[in-house]
Amino acid sequence: MLGVLRRKVASASGLGKSMYAVRPTSRISSTATEEILLLPIQCGHARHFSHLVLAGCSVNMRPDRGAVVNFHSSLSQQICIRPFCSNSGDLVDAVVPYMGESISDGTLAKLLKNPGDKVEVDEPIAQIETDKVTIDVTSPEAGVIQKFVAKEGDTVEPGFKVAIISKSGEGVESVDHVAPSEKPSEKEALKPTSPIQEKKVEEVKSKVEVAPVKEKSKATSPPPKRSATEPQLPPKERERRVPMTRLRKRVATRLKDSQNTFALLTTFNEVDMTNLMKLRSEYKDTFVEKHGVKLGLMSGFVKAAVSALQNQPIVNAVIDGDDIIYRDYVDISIAVGTPKGLVVPVLRDVDRMNFAEIEKTINELAKKATNGTISIDEMAGGSFTISNGGVYGSLLSTPIINPPQSAILGMHSIVNRPMVVGGVIVSRPMMYIALTYDHRLIDGREAVYFLRRIKDVVEDPRRLLLDV
Repeated sequence: MLGVLRRKVASASGLGKSMYAVRPTSRISSTATEEILLLPIQCGHARHFSHLVLAGCSVNMRPDRGAVVNFHSSLSQQICIRPFCSNSGDLVDAVVPYMGESISDGTLAKLLKNPGDKVEVDEPIAQIETDKVTIDVTSPEAGVIQKFVAKEGDTVEPGFKVAIISKSGEGVESVDHVAPSEKPSEKEALKPTSPIQEKKVEEVKSKVEVAPVKEKSKATSPPPKRSATEPQLPPKERERRVPMTRLRKRVATRLKDSQNTFALLTTFNEVDMTNLMKLRSEYKDTFVEKHGVKLGLMSGFVKAAVSALQNQPIVNAVIDGDDIIYRDYVDISIAVGTPKGLVVPVLRDVDRMNFAEIEKTINELAKKATNGTISIDEMAGGSFTISNGGVYGSLLSTPIINPPQSAILGMHSIVNRPMVVGGVIVSRPMMYIALTYDHRLIDGREAVYFLRRIKDVVEDPRRLLLDV
């Protein structure tokens, strides 16, 4: 009967190529079962040998009942293995998610939970800080955090294990929260294990032990040499030194690259905000009732910028090598200051939006940026940037271009100043506006016309309706 069973296994579709032949023996030994377990697992979620054989065999196969029972008893606990799970299926790993095409690693900035805390499915347990956004590491299953494998400050990559979660909560209290390279407890060492389990444990230990060594080598590597223009300041009393965040370093690099690459030039103008503020005051209540969002001044400037970009398309273009790329779309980036640094979410196809859609999108992106939940895709691209330093009280500034764009508009605070209107000196709410542009591409005439168009539209919003 064993010979018949062996031939049927070899001829079964999908199994004949992925299983070793069972050694001919007088009985079904543990050696034969171990040979089968070491083979590539290509049988889906089968839980015992009877499932493996019958899934690919003809209906005429009738294996001996005793042989099937013996296989079942030794294989049912070994064959059901899922990614990131232990043999028992109780432990799952929380790993670093995919962070975007341009991001290869990040820093484990903060652990949001402690070992022993209960977590729900998709509940954030840690935060990864990259040079663009902050990404949450979530729990793949509901359970209890057994231990954290990584610690705050570690450099992690997508797929890196951060924590181990027990779905049942068993073994959490007895776990000593030690480094992955330390030896297991004596109680765990005394547990009877099969040779296959021992081999898997050794493989896991070897992989885990490699990670701290790499991190240690990075930490012990000598710091980069500083240039003559970047001296190391001696420590003083009442001073503290903290490392720069990835986001801050990224902002610093991009702004310095902008200065080194572009021929920056800034032109200024001033805008009388009387009519736009009056328009908002008259229709703010009706606007909220209909659209569910407040009418702000930013939407007026965004629409004015769209009109100016359409009148001066060179401002919406960019230099690429020896070519000029003209964009037939308008994606405006809005600079948002957050506690962690400056981010620039993008309003896409803003030329097709009305005032309500612009206000809603700005509010949604601003909340995400402040909470640190904004994604890479929501900040990628952009053909022009608007920066509103007036919300912080800035009266006048020269903004820096956000690469690879060619210009940026700076808004400032509204201040009542004496102005001559119709030969009479009156008080008017005035705002200085600034346009910094790449003088390699944009001439002074186009820059002044661009800023003048924004001034005309903001001072008389009816121009948008008449397209004049």
